Amino acid sequence: MSAQKLTPERGEALRRIPAIEQLLSREPFLGMQEQYSRDLVTEGLRAVTAEVRRQILNDVEIPEIPDDSAYASLVRAELESLTASALRPIVNATGTITHTNLGRSLLSDSASESLAQAAANYVNLEYDLDTGARGHRDRLTEPLLQRLTGCEAATIVNNNAAAVLLALNTLARDREVIVSRGELIEIGGAFRIPDVMEASGAILREVGTTNRTHLRDYESAINENTALVLKVHPSNYKVVGFASTPTMEELTKLGRQHGIATMEDLGSGSLIDLTRYGLPYEPVVRERISAGVDVVTFSGDKLLGGSQAGIIVGRQDAIKDIRRNPLMRALRVGKLTIAALEATLRLYLNDKGLSEKLPMLQRYTRSITELREVAEKLANHLREVFGDAVQVTVEESVAQIGSGSLPVDTLSSVAVNLCPSQISAEALAAHFRSQPRPVIGRVREDQLRFDVRTVFSQELEWIVEAARGVIATIQAESEHTT
Repeated sequence: MSAQKLTPERGEALRRIPAIEQLLSREPFLGMQEQYSRDLVTEGLRAVTAEVRRQILNDVEIPEIPDDSAYASLVRAELESLTASALRPIVNATGTITHTNLGRSLLSDSASESLAQAAANYVNLEYDLDTGARGHRDRLTEPLLQRLTGCEAATIVNNNAAAVLLALNTLARDREVIVSRGELIEIGGAFRIPDVMEASGAILREVGTTNRTHLRDYESAINENTALVLKVHPSNYKVVGFASTPTMEELTKLGRQHGIATMEDLGSGSLIDLTRYGLPYEPVVRERISAGVDVVTFSGDKLLGGSQAGIIVGRQDAIKDIRRNPLMRALRVGKLTIAALEATLRLYLNDKGLSEKLPMLQRYTRSITELREVAEKLANHLREVFGDAVQVTVEESVAQIGSGSLPVDTLSSVAVNLCPSQISAEALAAHFRSQPRPVIGRVREDQLRFDVRTVFSQELEWIVEAARGVIATIQAESEHTT
């Protein structure tokens, strides 16, 4: 809105805005300074008085000048907003289980407890309790990874892209890396394998075609400057139909014949055979180590269900060189990541009841019968809250595992659909996002859809509570317009 003409009345209103120092010396703000610093209260006052000044200069009607009580309410709201955490718990009802934008994996109880203990205490991160000398942080997780994958050695960095970057920089800087054209993938955020390779200093040598690459293509590309044969698991897409590529066993055999190292980026990775839980097959890390791959990289969250990390396992000499790389210090993880990951890995040692211990595996394996019961319960509650304002129905749905894991596979699910009569589905979704505990669903065909595969008892309560806030907002808006 453009500024209004500065009339005598507007000038008088501006002069009636109290000075900041005057307000700070008055009772509401003296009490406020017992909870907040004086500087922060001053900042809040400046923001509030600036808004009052803006309204006087720009609004058609000159607003009422707030009294001390109104100023105090406005400033307290401003301070609560300034000091509130930007990272907020939400309800994920999108139908994507491991959702990158919503934080990916949920940690197990034991991992959360381990993380909290590490956060609140000094720990033996790089201290050898037996000798009293300096230790190495890899020693906390390496024995578990050796047992779980069969690798000779292991190290951890801050995510899988960093793991790939570090391994390539160590093993193939200024030398050629052979990759199939069908595996030059792009993951979230326009992050491409060729870009990672360029940043690592390695030289890309593409072979084959998008849909078919033969073993002879790799062999023909080998020369005196070849450092590595790299296979990349296409974790966010799948080529079907007239398509083929050599197995990892064939590539490791070729590498040994020519004295060239092999590496595989498994992306999400898995420590167990997921088919025993009724899920689609995903390459198991131990199988790749058994196949003779020199270095394997994979994610610590996603299918593994731990903290965000990039895990590098493989031959002792390769991991030793990777640890010595100066980039390692820039990419290494801290005690919180290690605490959560180590606790998660320990769950895999005794995998009895693993689907109950790992929150993400629990969400992957819920029965359709259970989901129908949850959806009907939620739908009944929402009908009571919304009445005629929103039509609530239940229908079959499909959920995605997400974050590049099992890219073309979906899980049967059930969704609660909300079709509002007074506002658009987009507006309804925005109202749910604005609640103290935001609820995130998907808008489809003029309906807001809540998939219940990731919704448990506590989340049901949060959704219903959010719905009460939404209907109150809708009714207030309706009254205001009429």
